Amino acid sequence: MTDFIDTGLPIPLGWFAVAYSNELAPGDVQPLYVFDQHLVLFRTESGEAKLLEAFCPHLGAHLGHGGKVVGEHIACPFHAWEMNGAGEIKHIPYATAMPKRAQQGACMHSFPIQERNQMIWAWYHPRGLAPTWDIEDIPEFSDPDWSELKTWEWEFNSCIQETGENAVDIAHFVYVHNAQTMPKANIELDGHKRSTDMITLGPVIDDAGNMDMSRTEEMHLLSRNIGPGMSCQVFSRAFKTVLMGTITPITASRVKLRFAFTKPKNISEIFNVYTDGLIQEIVNQVQHDMPIWEHKIYREDPILCDGDGPIAKYRRWFAQFYDDGADETPVRLVK
Repeated sequence: MTDFIDTGLPIPLGWFAVAYSNELAPGDVQPLYVFDQHLVLFRTESGEAKLLEAFCPHLGAHLGHGGKVVGEHIACPFHAWEMNGAGEIKHIPYATAMPKRAQQGACMHSFPIQERNQMIWAWYHPRGLAPTWDIEDIPEFSDPDWSELKTWEWEFNSCIQETGENAVDIAHFVYVHNAQTMPKANIELDGHKRSTDMITLGPVIDDAGNMDMSRTEEMHLLSRNIGPGMSCQVFSRAFKTVLMGTITPITASRVKLRFAFTKPKNISEIFNVYTDGLIQEIVNQVQHDMPIWEHKIYREDPILCDGDGPIAKYRRWFAQFYDDGADETPVRLVK
């Protein structure tokens, strides 16, 4: 872990991946530290994933360390008080009457959850406001003709805005990733969504996998962002792979990045080689970025030139994910 550099940016609001679905079986309990707070993730016996603040409202035991799933509840390891997924106290095994505060509703903050694209997503808002959009499905992730996910993950010091900015920082593809030419990028912004068509040149590849190094063709990387925490990238030429990138704030200045790739099952041997090579190159490239992210500062008012790409445009779009305190009255957050 490198020296900590505070970017000065807060944790953005949005949906963030907290686990792969297959990492949490019915009855499982996991302690988490994300959103700069201790949480407990569990799956009820009926199969629903739930995420609560970690500390029991009774005497403060951490439910993620020794807590047990009992039906649709989680039981505290200290005195076996049971809470449901909404953060309500539902059973105290030795009490003759429920405490008054326990009868007044939730005593722990519960995070909205979605399970999409083989992942568990939690909605974070610094004031506890309800979700304003949904995660979108990636069709290939549920298609039986596409492979099981191949995954990588990293933790490092940076903030979500900085890592996302990387995709519109055109010049760095030449100087960090050794691209032969400066890519072109067509960007569309639509509310919480952003799509980028990145165009570069590469050798011509025909349908049989033959590569002609004497000629070049356009290569398109179509990237879609759904809020600050999810991206889907489709690499499509004669061969194809789909990447879901998720980034989750551990704190405002430390993140967890996950890559999950899938590819068609029924492809030729040569296209399988090309696809695996492309996946490894994408993984290598993001690892080139990490040392820079970890040691840089955030320049709020950078000096930009005409070749930098739409960085300022990206920052204006991303600003919507910082809470300005102007929305509706928040739900009650229990501390």
